[in-house]
Amino acid sequence: MTDHEQPVVPEPGADPAAGSGDLVAAVVQEVLAGLSGSVVFLQPQYGAGGEVADFRLVAASPGAVDIGGRRGPALLGLSVLRTYPGIDTTDLWRGYLGALETGAAYEGQLAYEETAAGVPHRSRYGVRAVRCRSGLIVSWSRLDANEREQRRLALMQRVGRMGWVDRDLVRGEITWSDEVYSIFGRDRSQGPMTLEELSTHVEAEDRAAVEDAIGRLLKTGEPMDRTFRVRLPGHGVRHVRVVADTETDVQGRPVRVHGFFQDLTAARHAAQQLREQQQAALAQQSLLTAERDLAARLRHTLLPVPRRQLDLAGLTVDVAYRPLEEGLDLGGDWYSAIELPDGSALFVVGDVAGHGLDAVATMALLRFTAKGMALTGTPLPTVLDNLNTLLLHTPERSGTTATMIMAVYRPADSRLTWVCAGHPPPLLVRDGRARFLPSTSGILLGAGEGPRYEVSTVDLLPGDHLVLYTDGLVERPGEPIDEGLARLAAAAVVHAGTPRFLDSIVRTLVAPQARRDDICVLHISSPGR
Repeated sequence: MTDHEQPVVPEPGADPAAGSGDLVAAVVQEVLAGLSGSVVFLQPQYGAGGEVADFRLVAASPGAVDIGGRRGPALLGLSVLRTYPGIDTTDLWRGYLGALETGAAYEGQLAYEETAAGVPHRSRYGVRAVRCRSGLIVSWSRLDANEREQRRLALMQRVGRMGWVDRDLVRGEITWSDEVYSIFGRDRSQGPMTLEELSTHVEAEDRAAVEDAIGRLLKTGEPMDRTFRVRLPGHGVRHVRVVADTETDVQGRPVRVHGFFQDLTAARHAAQQLREQQQAALAQQSLLTAERDLAARLRHTLLPVPRRQLDLAGLTVDVAYRPLEEGLDLGGDWYSAIELPDGSALFVVGDVAGHGLDAVATMALLRFTAKGMALTGTPLPTVLDNLNTLLLHTPERSGTTATMIMAVYRPADSRLTWVCAGHPPPLLVRDGRARFLPSTSGILLGAGEGPRYEVSTVDLLPGDHLVLYTDGLVERPGEPIDEGLARLAAAAVVHAGTPRFLDSIVRTLVAPQARRDDICVLHISSPGR
């Protein structure tokens, strides 16, 4: 049948699928079985008046997929109007009827809105219908899929700062993608540059190598992969990578160049910043390591913390020292526990107000001064009075205050004598009961002229536990200190006599996340009966 032959219109009521119609469908199906893509054969269904009332899909290519996702054999036997409601009001339907009636091929588009994962999406298909025997061969392809791929490619080029280039060496034609114009800051009206022209903008240090690579590419077809710096008017220096290959003729001469440009400026800047940051981090790490080493030596010099119990004048002494600033490993709290020339033992716990190096400097001043005066036999009240004067009249320590408790134990009569400058009271645990020792507490060191410091005494018995501490052990923000003292007394009773008394006390009373101050604790125990 030619394009100008008229379709055979069966008598009204005749079965279009019977007789020759089935044979035609079978033959067409054999042909479509060897085709790729979406192709179907439509048989018209006629109404009582001889008009086309519907089409039925009677043959389909194996890869045919309709807008509903039905494939190949699943399409056979479907009614067009029942399967695709509303199609009879579209140009597509009118195109089908025209192609069937006139034999002229119909080419058009179908817009279809579908919903996937709850998101509506409008798709477009290109459709072609050609009359064949008594029906229509219809093929279609999805147009928006290619458009989406183009958009994705353009997006990838923008994100990757990459664009492609084609150059026909025979015709002298060059094509750039949009992103290449962006990379080189070039207006599209100027058109693309040749590689030879581009090399004139390359930085002098890179130009010879780039020109050599371009020459080998264009003369011998040797692939090119170079990164170079190019100076562009108004855009400064950019780092650009070019990768290019060629197609050759039968004699091996390059006739076409394909490649891409990539702007690596941001990546190079980021890499440079990363290197600088790494170098800065290494320098900072070295500095921190040096500071930690210095802090360790400084702490060992200023405030050595024993790794095991001390035995002084018949007493056993444990120390717990927890500076708030762990990097420095020193704070304003301090202690002394030494044997004096007459065989007695000196115990000191102090707390300088504040933190940091200033507090550490004041701590060292007070610790060594107090220790020196005690070693020379200076009475305890006089030691505190002299320390108060020292703080008041040392210019760089002006305005600094400190608390301190200072005790001397004489083993001959087991008597402990102490003085206190605004410091928390010592805790005594005896026979399973804890009590804070009453004392006459003078004012803080550095708080004012003419303070009065008086001594207090207690006789230690075998099995006694005495705890000297700074307020960091018992204080909590917004809480009366009496509550902290009560917790300390209760914990001391529970843990008295245990091997790790101080560790247990600190762990019970202080949450690491809630610490606000340095902690220093002396545990002095008298051997049991």
